Amino acid sequence: MAVASSATTALISSSNPSLNSKPRNLHPKISPNSQLSLSSKLSITPSISLFSHTPHIRLTHFTTTTTHKKFAVFASLESKPTVLVAEKLGDAGLDLLKSFANVDCSYNLSPEELCTKISLCDALIVRSGTKVTRDVFDLLVGRLKVVGRAGVGIDNVDLGAATEHGCLVVNAPTANTVAAAEHGIALLTAMSRNVAQADASVKAGEWKRNKYVGVSLVGKTLAVLGFGKVGSEVARRAKGLGMHVVAHDPYAPADRARAIGVELASFEEALATADFISLHMPLTSATAKVLNDDTFAKMKKGVMIVNVARGGVIDEDALVRALDSGIVAQAALDVFTQEPPAKDSKLVMHERVTATPHLGASTMEAQEGVAIEIAEAVIGALNGELAATAVNAPMVPAEVLNELKPYVQLAEKLGRLAIQLVAGGSGVKTVKVGYATSRAPDDLDTRLLRAMITKGLIEPISSTFVNLVNADFTAKQRGLRITEERILLDGSPESPLESIQIQIANVESKFASAISDSGEIRLQGRVKDGIPYLTKVGSFEVDVSLEGSIILCRQVDQPGMIGRVGSVLGEENVNVSFMSVGRLAPRTHAVMAIGVDEPPSSQVMKRIGEIPAIEELVFLKS
Repeated sequence: MAVASSATTALISSSNPSLNSKPRNLHPKISPNSQLSLSSKLSITPSISLFSHTPHIRLTHFTTTTTHKKFAVFASLESKPTVLVAEKLGDAGLDLLKSFANVDCSYNLSPEELCTKISLCDALIVRSGTKVTRDVFDLLVGRLKVVGRAGVGIDNVDLGAATEHGCLVVNAPTANTVAAAEHGIALLTAMSRNVAQADASVKAGEWKRNKYVGVSLVGKTLAVLGFGKVGSEVARRAKGLGMHVVAHDPYAPADRARAIGVELASFEEALATADFISLHMPLTSATAKVLNDDTFAKMKKGVMIVNVARGGVIDEDALVRALDSGIVAQAALDVFTQEPPAKDSKLVMHERVTATPHLGASTMEAQEGVAIEIAEAVIGALNGELAATAVNAPMVPAEVLNELKPYVQLAEKLGRLAIQLVAGGSGVKTVKVGYATSRAPDDLDTRLLRAMITKGLIEPISSTFVNLVNADFTAKQRGLRITEERILLDGSPESPLESIQIQIANVESKFASAISDSGEIRLQGRVKDGIPYLTKVGSFEVDVSLEGSIILCRQVDQPGMIGRVGSVLGEENVNVSFMSVGRLAPRTHAVMAIGVDEPPSSQVMKRIGEIPAIEELVFLKS
């Protein structure tokens, strides 16, 4: 017999979770002082300080002035930590660091020099040029407590190795916002008036006024793809130029859009209506080459494109083709898939492309802001604090990881599947999570599962790395409210959970059958033999492994459908791992869930969709 718990807890209550609150022992195998983490992007944070700075012995040598050179070694007790700054940092940030720590500014270090110096340091600050690899962490003896990345991306830091060695990694994600937005507007206006091309022409001794006639921005439609901090600032400035602005972002708060005067739209609507497109999305598996031959074909002929986000969101070969065909009239690019791009790059050398060398954050003010932000994050970490910019944390004890790992995987995968089902421009605001369990409330810590659901919902379309430390803060920043409900089951509490269910309210779905009778997108899953399974889509029962990706099809329930769909996949060399059909009643409607090892091509999806009994279908990356 199942008894529904009446406790539905609002989880987003503070933008800066306290680390000094009284610890609760929510799991019999976790003590209040345990330090837990699941991966390089997920952690369980202890209620006590993560790091406690203690004095340490420093060995020093000196040379005597006697005839024979001798070396004496003595020990001094230091009260300050030591911070190695391996790349140039603004003076304001250095001043903050020097007020707290001994600061060693050593630039252009070789990997060997870096390893030698870092062994005597408590913290390391880098920009994008220094590679903090696994080799660096493996050579340490545990003294390094924090790596600070002065900027947004952390591609040059091995997060997995940092986590294994108990080293926190923090970044500075907000200080560049205005600078990046201003550069986007600079490229927009320069492109519309052919500034770069006209400048080169005049300097070459030419005077071709008729060749460089531009277009006005007033009254034109700008589509902002990615309505986060930078995208919002670009939209504000574009409105000031008299442009009509539409934005696409699944997490765009409607109230913020209304305040700026921006219309939220679906991705397809934004592409179809835009005279100008400005990209402000992170580079993730979901956004890689999001502008490609197919999406260029959906744009207005003569559209102009600005990219100050990440180079990989554009298929650069496809952009060259779109420029040559006239679909894209001009492009202004600050970022490229390969940086610096090849000297003979067709894209860079194209006469209708304006290119800058990744200058989005290159203002004096932004550099100082980044320096202050990363200095504060590093000082906080050395003081035992964990800021919202933390992107990893210490490891999980083996016994806890062994029990929770499959459920953690299930939670993240359900979140990833659910966000891919959301369509339209209204944005995700409310997510309800239900846990069916026989465990008592104090015998199951759902913070870990909630963080992974948040991670699954946010990371596919965001550059934020979500962990237990920043999950609630990150959700609150995006206007996302997550509530939890426990469904108490009779039975043995040997297994932590029977199932996890996610419901997203007040959104449209790309797959109408995922909408439940009560009007929400609903997905449910469980763990079988250590493997996460999808067991419910909307009101339809299915049973498909989440080890690969999934094709969902709604069909008229009739004989031969499994064979017809399977034949198409087989002919196109798409390997099927699982196939499950759920129906409400025989010969009515059914949902087929197909697990596939490889993403199907658009041609495969088209062929399946052309089967007469197929009513809708969608591909979801698991």
